[in-house]
Amino acid sequence: MKIVVLGDSHGNIVNTKLVLGFAKKIKAGGIIHLGDWDNLKAVEEILASGIPLYSVLGNADIHTEIKDMLKKYAKEFDEKYLELKLDDRLIGIVHNIRDFVFGGKKPDIVFCGHRHFKLERMINGIKIISPGALHSIKPSFAVYDTSTNKVEFFDL
Repeated sequence: MKIVVLGDSHGNIVNTKLVLGFAKKIKAGGIIHLGDWDNLKAVEEILASGIPLYSVLGNADIHTEIKDMLKKYAKEFDEKYLELKLDDRLIGIVHNIRDFVFGGKKPDIVFCGHRHFKLERMINGIKIISPGALHSIKPSFAVYDTSTNKVEFFDL
């Protein structure tokens, strides 16, 4: 299954719509958002796509309406750290990698946002991925393939 991974959209609806168009084109089985939605309109846009949404909150998500909507309508949601199993892959989702506790369960991959740049590296045997930010000078996102455990980065 292909999962579109994005974060730090900070209310950038234009870039969010571009990524959603791409997600529909590749028939994405899910969307992971790494927080810093910044406004309700961005959440509504992704939920309206009909693609299952998995999300956490970021430090810019101060409006309770964002949390309430995600709790109610996202496929899976947690404020800080979400762990889910998709196609036999254990996936960690966190806004700031500092909030991920190394030890205990060992996910196949952990997606994080917050820093607004692309990153792929191994830490303690765990693949750590940051897709970059949708709201940045060089907006980017990623696609994760659960069948291969590989990530491809895309610039907008």
